[in-house]
Amino acid sequence: MNLTIDGVSKIFKENQFDKKALDDLTLEFTTGVYGILGANGSGKTTLMRIIASVMKPTEGTILLNGRDIFSMDHEYRDLIGYLPQHVGLYKNFSAEKLLHYIASLKGLSKQEASDKVDETLALVGLYQERKKKVGKFSGGMKRRIGIAQALLNDPKILIVDEPTAGLDPKERIRFRNLLSKISTNRIVLLSTHIVSDIEFIAKEVLILKEGKLIQKESPNHLLTGIADKVWSLTAKEDELEWFQSVFKVGNISRIQNGFQLRIISEGKPHPHAAIEEPNLEDLYLYYFDEGEGI
Repeated sequence: MNLTIDGVSKIFKENQFDKKALDDLTLEFTTGVYGILGANGSGKTTLMRIIASVMKPTEGTILLNGRDIFSMDHEYRDLIGYLPQHVGLYKNFSAEKLLHYIASLKGLSKQEASDKVDETLALVGLYQERKKKVGKFSGGMKRRIGIAQALLNDPKILIVDEPTAGLDPKERIRFRNLLSKISTNRIVLLSTHIVSDIEFIAKEVLILKEGKLIQKESPNHLLTGIADKVWSLTAKEDELEWFQSVFKVGNISRIQNGFQLRIISEGKPHPHAAIEEPNLEDLYLYYFDEGEGI
């Protein structure tokens, strides 16, 4: 299976001005998990909505195995599962009833729906909670019921937008392990601004910034590119503000004689600085300002 994004741009009108949310993106996806990484406003959600056929691009085409997805219409939608960033759930429905309702909307027969509802509830760890009303679910359980509805039609392309926003660390780990588990024979697109969501499960990471594709590589290749740009050093209390004003400073740890700093810098930031092995958090800080969040 091959999903190709060819020269896709999206322009919105804002206060009589044009805003380019996506700028001439060309990408190719095959089976596996792809992490789409970027700060808020980088174009991640716009890209996901276009791939989900919820929104059309201003320019460019999207092809599935050489066929335009918008020409395929319902044939394409039958092949995708979509979990948007904000999903509305019927709070008075039980998990089981909600999934049966969505299965009917997706055109599954009663027997198919019965089998798939039980299967997906078990897959996301909610089978024992199937009679419980969704309104009483925790945030993590609601995200899991969201992924369950996206899987009901056994999609070949799974599109998941910011799935772990607001979840505690345990639920985030559970969720990304689930995505890794179900990625066999599927294209899984996961957008996030939380680097740990994709660090261990993505075969490739796409970095979007202001609607442009900055990088698309495996995590290891991306880290190789900043291998000589991550440093640690000890700073005195009266030096801290200066280092923060001049360099991109990641971790700051208080020690007995001052602070231990982790700095992203093209060159050696201080004669006593020591080179460090980079991680994806360093990569994010390298491409995005501190204020854009990690």
